[in-house]
Amino acid sequence: MLTPECDRLKERIKTVLQKASQLSVDAVEVSVSSSSGLSASIRMGEVDVVEFTRDKSLTLTVYKGRQKGSASTSDIRPEALDSTLAAACQISQYTQSDPFSGLLETQFLAKDIPDCHLYHPTEVSPEQAIELAKSCEDSARAYDKRIINSDGATFSQLNHCYAYGNSNGFIGAYPSTQFSLSCVVVAKSSQGMERDYEYSVARDFQDLEDKKLLGEQAAKRTLKRLDARQIKTGQVPVIFSARLAGGFFGHFLSAISGGQLYRKASFLLESMDKKVFPNFLNIREEPHQLKGLGSAPFDSEGAATQPWYLVEEGILKSYVLSGYSARKLGLTTTGNCGGVHNVIVENQDKDLSALLKEMGKGLFVTELMGHGINLVTGDYSRGAFGYWVEGGEIQYPVHEITIAGNLKELFANLVAVGSDVDKRSSIQSGSVWVDRMTIAGA
Repeated sequence: MLTPECDRLKERIKTVLQKASQLSVDAVEVSVSSSSGLSASIRMGEVDVVEFTRDKSLTLTVYKGRQKGSASTSDIRPEALDSTLAAACQISQYTQSDPFSGLLETQFLAKDIPDCHLYHPTEVSPEQAIELAKSCEDSARAYDKRIINSDGATFSQLNHCYAYGNSNGFIGAYPSTQFSLSCVVVAKSSQGMERDYEYSVARDFQDLEDKKLLGEQAAKRTLKRLDARQIKTGQVPVIFSARLAGGFFGHFLSAISGGQLYRKASFLLESMDKKVFPNFLNIREEPHQLKGLGSAPFDSEGAATQPWYLVEEGILKSYVLSGYSARKLGLTTTGNCGGVHNVIVENQDKDLSALLKEMGKGLFVTELMGHGINLVTGDYSRGAFGYWVEGGEIQYPVHEITIAGNLKELFANLVAVGSDVDKRSSIQSGSVWVDRMTIAGA
């Protein structure tokens, strides 16, 4: 279902393509986006920020042979496009010829554009937005007297339309909406203060978590962190919580992305059709998932998106490629120019409590700090916060620790993926149990 705004963006693309056809260029592609939104933040019961946003942007790229030039503008009126097109043409005269550049081959362009049910417009007034955020924060602050401060609660909504077209005959567009509610609070005990958060995000306003329940969950998470201890250095099993699992598998996706591979900057070079994970693990992409946060009917160069497996029974079956990176590697696009679309990590139908019981003794990690990941070697080292587990039960919170290992070894030695799937991102996974990591503590 296209909106009037999406139709207007398509008309802008047609205008650019028509203007470019009168110039001495071989090909042109255009992407246009338009968004409008509202955000309201509350802190300690008082209105902190109410913000309205309205943005439009257009980026066009022209090709003269294998030379290309790109230019962008936030003024997408028809009369303002000539200067942007002229700028792109001028830039193309100074760029180096690249034999792999150019538009996506026509056979990969989307022919049909499925409706992924991404657009659910709901009018939320500033007063309603403020009330949602305030009720959420009030619920968190009232939950326990140890909640002594707040970093605030925020409600936001965004209406967006994306359109793309090129001189190979493709023009497509689709609208989307996104709503979010979050809360961050601070708790205090005799041993110090801790903070934590909870949030909900959805395409449809009706799918957001209840405001008061979300506030209570933020309070509970924060209270559980109080009176954290240190643990001794050693090697122990580790379970990453579901909200961290997406990032864990995100490192895998980065390592198999075309850009990392053709630059030879990945620890998974030449891993196609080789075992990367244990036999039980399957990873697939579902780009047309209804209301999916990562859903898209086509990628950012017009390639058709479709369900496919990246990993089957632990074996890497495909890289993540755009048209350009595919040509560099002598392969074909996977429809991932601009990123992945709803990567699903299949699980073993065991919830978190079952994983903890089976692990028996080890570390349950709920927060990571720092960016100590080397995609060339796979070395991984990050600050962490979590909970010590013994007898299959959480015993107490732990802090001031660093966890380390090598991603290639961690992937190969995964023990299980839980059924507590976090669907709040484009990578959906349950908690992840890895066999062993080095813990640097006291």
